[in-house]
Amino acid sequence: MAAAIGFLGTGIMGAPMARHLCRAGHAVRVWNRSPGKAAALAAEGARVADDPRAAVREADAVICMVSSGPVSDAVLLGPEGALAAMRPGSVLVVMSSIPVATARRQAEVAAAAGIGYVDAPVSGGEAGAVAGTLAIMAGASPEAFAQARPILLAMGRPTHVGPAGSGQLAKLANQAIVASTIVTVAEAITFVERGGADPAKVREALLGGFADSTILKQHALRMIERNFTPGGPAKYQLKDTGTALAHAASLGLTLPVLSLVDRLFADLIDSGDGDLDHSAIIRELWRRNDPQAAPAAS
Repeated sequence: MAAAIGFLGTGIMGAPMARHLCRAGHAVRVWNRSPGKAAALAAEGARVADDPRAAVREADAVICMVSSGPVSDAVLLGPEGALAAMRPGSVLVVMSSIPVATARRQAEVAAAAGIGYVDAPVSGGEAGAVAGTLAIMAGASPEAFAQARPILLAMGRPTHVGPAGSGQLAKLANQAIVASTIVTVAEAITFVERGGADPAKVREALLGGFADSTILKQHALRMIERNFTPGGPAKYQLKDTGTALAHAASLGLTLPVLSLVDRLFADLIDSGDGDLDHSAIIRELWRRNDPQAAPAAS
């Protein structure tokens, strides 16, 4: 059934996600801090709101897809936040990657206002958002998930993984795997290039074997082609690894591999590459091995 949806945040990921909702027949009102990014969705039938409260006031469901926990809190909470303008009985779906504690706190505020809450971060990157095939990890009560599920299906494959906050926990596990695998693939590409093999042919040879992965398919190709146009910027990868390590520490856990990966991404960003795709981590390896020979990003 068609729903009235307020969509907050129409950047690299949010714009194609909102587009799928429009094409699924939902009445979508969009808002973005950079108005031009929201205005581009008018051609899909979306209505453009001047502020977050206007975007959500008549909505059955609100989707928040902004860059971080602090930005999410700023947009949603407080007397002037979007949540205060939502009607009781509606559902708030936060698809941003935010700390587990932030999701749980937002769920409590939503519940006090009679609003359902789902933390539903995604995996699949820009390509998955464009294709409508995102893996969606949802933390919510069974009732809130049932309310949000038909909307989430327009953007990908939603899976209910537990109560509020569990979606973010699953996303942190996903990001730990992604970040570590990107670094390993970058090391492998650097290794075969230095050894004299054709990295494109090595990648081709590995596809279908135990080393195969989405990272090998997509990001190894980016590394080989020196194409670091951001799908997932490296600075956001660092945000997620840092959040994962902080939550692990709160559980009394030490994660040595992720700690090293986090340090590598921090060094990449300190070198000025934070706005490049996270596959640009290979540039940090180039710098460490032969700073003068590191190719420029395309």
